[in-house]
Amino acid sequence: MPFWRRKKDEFVSLGLSRAASERASEIQTETKTELEKQPAQVSDKPSLSSPWQTSVLGLDLSIEQLQAQEAALEQELSARFRRAVAATRESLSERIDTVFAGAKKIDVELLDELEEALIAADIGVPTTMHVLETVRRGISRKEIDDIEKLKQAIKSELIAILHASEQGGVASETSVPDNIAPYVMMIVGVNGVGKTTTIGKLAQRIKAEGNDVLICAADTFRAAASDQLAIWAERTGVPLIQQKQGTDPAAVLFDSMKAAKARGSDVLIVDTAGRLHNKSNLMAELEKMKRVAGREVEGAPHETLLVVDAVTGQNGLEQARQFLKVAGVTGIVLTKLDGTAKGGIAVAIAKELGLPIRYAGIGEQVDDLVVFDPEQYVNSLFN
Repeated sequence: MPFWRRKKDEFVSLGLSRAASERASEIQTETKTELEKQPAQVSDKPSLSSPWQTSVLGLDLSIEQLQAQEAALEQELSARFRRAVAATRESLSERIDTVFAGAKKIDVELLDELEEALIAADIGVPTTMHVLETVRRGISRKEIDDIEKLKQAIKSELIAILHASEQGGVASETSVPDNIAPYVMMIVGVNGVGKTTTIGKLAQRIKAEGNDVLICAADTFRAAASDQLAIWAERTGVPLIQQKQGTDPAAVLFDSMKAAKARGSDVLIVDTAGRLHNKSNLMAELEKMKRVAGREVEGAPHETLLVVDAVTGQNGLEQARQFLKVAGVTGIVLTKLDGTAKGGIAVAIAKELGLPIRYAGIGEQVDDLVVFDPEQYVNSLFN
């Protein structure tokens, strides 16, 4: 599945799920003949020699080759995702297996123990109550009459919750017509959750599929934020618009919008101040920035993504609630999913906030930011 899908008719995605050198080598080997036949072209799009390049433009690869490559990458991505949520899976599965061990029937005691197991995985009390209420209805209707059906019912309900959240916020960049550009993504979140890293990874992955990307460093209150973004910009080859510390963030955004339109950028990613969520001027600043963006491009910002650290669990959920009040959040980026035994927070966020989980961080490498897939996530937790 492509990471970024607004230009799916022009680019063939080969994914980003293997070591860069291995991918580059394989792509170059498979396309050497085709490239030798083509005249040199001048373009600011990524070249095939780039270690992060994952799209092939204008190459005559067979459908079978592309399907085989995509299938292999999807399989590897699934394996990496399973490894990333291993801590959560071991915690949840161990608890559930303990609950089910020796159980011959579904009774009140078993359901009470199951409730404790789900809450311990940070799925949250309200979400756990909802899941178990659905399970109890199935039991009363004789639809759930053994342990395996009970497990399947829990999985199905968790997947249903995650899919239902896609009805709120923005579930896909394809909801915005291709002729509207740049696509503006505003990134919000408290300091320390991985916001800057997320912006760098987003920029690289979107660029790697053939898009022109620009980063706006609108967190002008913290010098370290611009410095970190500058490092990511240099590393990924994505242009960065920044001004001196203390500049009005809306002014930086205005300049960035003008620059993005002038260069024909496809995507503009906007960093914002990572203040604590209880600072009163956060809403005023974000609203001003949104007005500036909306005047320059229809519907901008098209997404406002809140970065949440999965390790913080229920505290992260409370942060999300507060930002939802002031920032008009449309989706969640869940970072450090590989570093916690309580990754059930994804379900809690989806259920309690009605917001889709757009992306998940599953490691430190640039390609360890993936599009969140509900089925893959739930299956990885239980299988």
